[in-house]
This record gives sequence, C-alpha cells and structure tokens, in this order.
Amino acid sequence: MIRCAFVMSVAAAVAMLAGCACPVNDASARTTRPGKERSMESVQVTIRGNPATVEGRPPAIGEPAPDFVAVGNDMNDVRLSGFRGRTVILVTTPSLETSVCDIQTRTFNERAASLDDTVILTLSMDLPFAQKRWCGAAGVEDVITLSDYKYREVAEKYGIRIREHGLLGRAVWVIAPDGVIRHREIVAEQTNEPDYEAALAAAAG
Repeated sequence: MIRCAFVMSVAAAVAMLAGCACPVNDASARTTRPGKERSMESVQVTIRGNPATVEGRPPAIGEPAPDFVAVGNDMNDVRLSGFRGRTVILVTTPSLETSVCDIQTRTFNERAASLDDTVILTLSMDLPFAQKRWCGAAGVEDVITLSDYKYREVAEKYGIRIREHGLLGRAVWVIAPDGVIRHREIVAEQTNEPDYEAALAAAAG
C-alpha cells in the first residue's frame, strides 16, 4: 500500500509538470557566484509562472559537493564519492516521465559522447525499475539514472526538493574531479530546459 501511495503521488506531480516544453531561461537568474554562503542564499523558482518553494539551500560554486547515496537501476546503492577523480555532471529532475525531463535526459545522453572522463548522473524520485524501463525504451546508455526515492539524500543535501509537489527540482551541478562544484544552475522556471552549453563548457574545464 505504501508503494501504491508513493506511485500515486508521483503520478499526480507528473501530471502537474507534463506537456511543457519552453525556451531556456536567462542564465543570470539561475546561477550563483563562487563563495556565496549557503546560509545567506534564497533560491526562487516558478512552475508555469506560479511561485514554488525550494526547500533547503543548494550548494554553490566553489563548495565541496556533498556526498550522497542513491539507488541504481539494479536496486544497488550508488555513492557520488565512487566517481571521485572524474568530472561529474549531476542533474536533478522531477520525473523522466515528463516531456521536458525526457528531452533533457536524451540531450545529455547525446552530448555525453563528446566529453572526456566525464560521467552524467540523472537523479529523480522515479522508482529504479521505472527508470530502467524508460532508459531501455529511450535507448539511453551514456547517462546513469539514479533514484532518490529511498534515502532522499539528494533532496536534503542539495536542497532541491520542491515543496509543492515533493519531487526534485530541475537543476544541474558540474563537479570537478577533486569534488568541488564548478558550475550550478537551478532552473528558475522549472518547466524550462537547463542551459546545456553552460554545463558542458564547465565540464570541459
């Protein structure tokens, strides 16, 4: 019954976000300056123009990326620290089942081949077997999808849970091989796609 209730809540949130493919927002509204204190920061986002609340304080450029554990498609635990020494593009998204998240993940998958020693992690609250099914249907092989449904450490440590629907917000962090955040984008209008070029440029160093 608990799993059914969770799936129903996700389905309701997905319905709220589905069918929205909007242009990319102005980057100045979505990035932070290096060294800015998390305790002094307030992130404002909207969903279809309506204000939404980001719970927590997303880590900023220049800060160490918080380690976390999430669940892989095979139901095994995966830690961010397991990728130390490689550049990581960490992407959070509400659900792979929405049109924008679908396009976003496919785009990163297509661009991943051009990146050297870089791994792309896409996190959502979707259940692991749902993520595996989506990746198979979409032919996505170069993006690692992980689920935050069990531990919810990404939602907490990256301060990216949207209060109104309980899912992860749309955001991108680029983490250098030494574990320090090199780039961050919290998408101001959550139904927009992220700035792919900015993320890829940061990953390229």
